[in-house]
Order: sequence, then structure tokens, then C-alpha cells
Amino acid sequence: MAVAPVSIGQIAPKKIAFGLSLAVLGAIAFSGKAIIVKLAYRYGVDAVTLIMYRMLFALPIFALMAWWASRGKPAPTRQDWRGILGLGVTGYYLASFLDFAGLAYISASLERLILYLNPTLVLLLGLLLYQRHIQRAQGWGMLISYCGVLLVFGHEIQFLGRDAALGALLVFLSAVSYALYMTFSGELVQRLGSLRLVGLATTVACLLCIGQFVLLRPWSAALVAPEVIWLSILNATLCTAAPVLMVMMAIERIGPSLAAQAGMVGPMSTILMGVVILGEPFTAWVAAGTVLVVAGIFVFSRSGRPAST
Repeated sequence: MAVAPVSIGQIAPKKIAFGLSLAVLGAIAFSGKAIIVKLAYRYGVDAVTLIMYRMLFALPIFALMAWWASRGKPAPTRQDWRGILGLGVTGYYLASFLDFAGLAYISASLERLILYLNPTLVLLLGLLLYQRHIQRAQGWGMLISYCGVLLVFGHEIQFLGRDAALGALLVFLSAVSYALYMTFSGELVQRLGSLRLVGLATTVACLLCIGQFVLLRPWSAALVAPEVIWLSILNATLCTAAPVLMVMMAIERIGPSLAAQAGMVGPMSTILMGVVILGEPFTAWVAAGTVLVVAGIFVFSRSGRPAST
């Protein structure tokens, strides 16, 4: 279901305040995912097992979402199902697994900054696949943002060496995978509706993550510390299903542009939680890199949104 452009002057102040609150809370909840993953890694679990538990607990929520959004509507066609499977693989399975794997090597702060580059990757894919023009201001915004990520990455690689390079590459590939989902989801969103597509595609991803564990790990690997189970439940609910709904509700009330700008609190909330909860250092390098990334994305978003979705 395509969202029509929203003029702020046409929205009641209370609706704006509620929509902004939803967008901010959704961004903070999304950001908490990296913190929970880093905490779970302290109990000796690997990425395959950890993402299996996250998706196992998220599966009933997304299956219910898909059923609810499908009521009274025609069944997806065979072509729709091919699209759903493809988007489920790129947007939620592969993007999530690569992200979890990368977090084993880099800080939550760097992970969030890399993922925050997603709008620029969508634009670059539009250029490569559809020869869509990039405005000069968008190019400057992208340059500023990537300089910020490189600044933080350069700081981390001094201490972590090859691990930082591997982790950053995995998370960057995660962002590319999700950008592919964003690029190719537009037509299906219009046919099926955003809530229905998210429910179906994430259900596919949940099943793939569970199947991956069955194929790659012995059943004994499912025996993990109780803390991993509780963290996975928290990840599946508070940091996966809840923010999806909150951001969608925010877009419905205030439009995608304002919701995206409110989402700029994401990197800052991740860094704050990383310092307070994980004990990650907050250095001048991290601060400078974060300022550059957020400023670059702000310039990028103000200059015009990508037309790929």
C-alpha cells in the first residue's frame, strides 16, 4: 500500500506529536537489537544459533501479522510468491544473518553507523540498475556520511585489526542486502500492502533461519544459557516486531519523510546504550564519525528521496 505524501500543515499537532513519538521509539527499539546481540555473545553463542532463536520467537508474531493483513483479500499469485520469497531472503534472512555475524567482530556503534547508510545504497542501486540521476546535494551527503563511517572504522581497526575489517564488511553486505529489498519491494508493496508484505516476507525469513540452524548445527547447539533465551525473546518482540509496527504507524500519521528524519536518533541511541550497557568507549573519533554520518544523511534526505520504493 503506497503512502501518499503528507503535508505537515494538514496534520493536527497532536497527530504530529504522536507520530513523531512512534518514529523515535521505533528507531530506539531497532537500535537496541545490536545491544542485545552483543550481550548474548557474552554467553558463548554463535550467530547461527542466536538468529535462530530470535526468528523462532518472532515467527508467531509475523505469521499473525501476515494473516491479519490478508483477511478478505485474494491469495497472492505465483508471481507474488516468487517476489515474497526473494524479498524474504534479501531483506530479512540474509540482511539479518550478516548483521548478526558482523556484530561478533565490531562495536554496536560502528554497526549502527554502517546500517544507517542504507538510503545511500538504495540510491546507488537505482543508479546502477535503472540509471537514475543522483543530485549534487545527495552526492555531498553521501560523501560526508561515508567519511564518518571510515573515521570510526579507522579508529576500531587500530585495536581489532582484521576482525574489524571482517565485521565491517559483513555489516556493510547486510546493508546492501536490505537495500536490494528496498529497491525491489515497491511493486509488491502496492499490490499486497506494506503490512501484509512485511508479515509474509519475515515469515519466510524466520523459516529460513530456523532451517539454517537445523542444517548447520547439531541439536545439542540449541542448549544455551537461559540468558540467551530471554535476550532472544526481548530481541524478537521489543527490537523486531514492535518497531516494525511503530514505524509503519508513524509513516501512516506523519509521512515517510518526517518519520525518516525522526529515525536519526537511531545511531545516537545505539552509541548511548553501547556506552552505558556494554561499556563501549565513547571517544572523540566515535563522536566525530557520528556527527558526520547523521549530518550527511540529513543533507542527503533533504535533497530529495530516492524514487526506488
